[in-house]
Amino acid sequence: MSAPILKRLALAAAIFGACGLAQAQDLLIRNATVHTASARGTLRNTDVLVKQGRIAAIGSGLATGSAKVVDAQGQPLTPSLFGGITDIGVEEVSGESSTVDATLALGANAADMQVRPEFDVTLAYNPDSVLVPVARVEGVGWTLLAAGTRPGGSLIGGQGGVVRLDGSLDAVGPRALFVTLGGAGANLSGSSRAAQWMLLDQLIDEVRGRIPADSQFALLTPAGRSTLAKYFGGGGRVLARVQRAADIVRLLRWAKQRGVRVALVGAAEGWKVAPQIAAAGVPVFVDVLANLPGDFDEIGATLENAGRLHAAGVKVSFFQGGDASHNARKLRQLAGNAVANGLPWEAGLAGLTSVPAAALGAGADIGATIAVGQRADLVLWSGDPLDVASVARQLWLDGRAIPMRSRQTELRDRYLRAAGTPQEGQLPRAYPADAR
Repeated sequence: MSAPILKRLALAAAIFGACGLAQAQDLLIRNATVHTASARGTLRNTDVLVKQGRIAAIGSGLATGSAKVVDAQGQPLTPSLFGGITDIGVEEVSGESSTVDATLALGANAADMQVRPEFDVTLAYNPDSVLVPVARVEGVGWTLLAAGTRPGGSLIGGQGGVVRLDGSLDAVGPRALFVTLGGAGANLSGSSRAAQWMLLDQLIDEVRGRIPADSQFALLTPAGRSTLAKYFGGGGRVLARVQRAADIVRLLRWAKQRGVRVALVGAAEGWKVAPQIAAAGVPVFVDVLANLPGDFDEIGATLENAGRLHAAGVKVSFFQGGDASHNARKLRQLAGNAVANGLPWEAGLAGLTSVPAAALGAGADIGATIAVGQRADLVLWSGDPLDVASVARQLWLDGRAIPMRSRQTELRDRYLRAAGTPQEGQLPRAYPADAR
């Protein structure tokens, strides 16, 4: 092997090692404005002591011991943020099908359709995805992987789950089942939203043995029946993408009658039926920027949706339409927009931390609040974390300092170094001489 090749391999190994997660050590973050995302609210001029990856003490003037000390200088400290409902790690380039694993389509048309709730998108998760560090440098420590729907699939997309962006391979906490209802699901249910309830009830009949497994009308495999039995028995969370107020009310009624634990995703007209949602104890992942009618399911969309839902007693988190995977950092901007339109600031932060963790049953696996005994998943900010002018100074996951760089920051630095005009015959300074 030639010397230049060996040199490049050594450089690649060094870069790979440098990009790994730092080792955990005891840590004392001193003099922070601690936004606990809990009933304790905001604590000013406060220290947070981390030992063995968990928060050991919160107070003033805590003893340093052998801990590394970080002086926050009064700046905000929050739990690591929820990145939203995304395809991070199961999609690299949306236009390149070989890198997209978030959806399942086994039948070419509706006649061939099989419902496959046993499909678990977390089994495709790649913790080395370039999207992971892009999200982390913006203070995002975890996300919910979604099982999407597409033509040839069914209104039940499959299962997703919470992943920590700490380099670990496996999802944490219970899985969630993804369902698309209303106008967006009509093409998956015989071109009518009315058929959605017919199909859902048939699936319940199959799960409960009222339709034989070998019936020509059966939609489920044995594995599918076993999977749905968990969700249709109240044992798992069903995330239903639904927008129209009438569809939301029907979903709430159906879920109560069938014993299904649901959460709403989108809910553009949720404010219209906020008391019913609150009475059912159903959390909502709101698309904050849904303002003008994008379709006939969102005629009543308003920027005040999140604030009105919260005022009615609904637990509110956030959902980002469009390319959420490549733009997970924008979710805190959406929370800021919700605050600007009536949602209390503390509720905005909770919607990025404790609310989604509780809704998804991941509270034991995510440091979603700053409290003694919790995992030390923390972010130190330059200013208000719901203000886009602020940046994440440092992210810690389980007390480990995460390198605050990504492919984007490294490309930025590379081309900044190369910005000067090289002498004739020379490569820019960002390139090694043996790259010729």
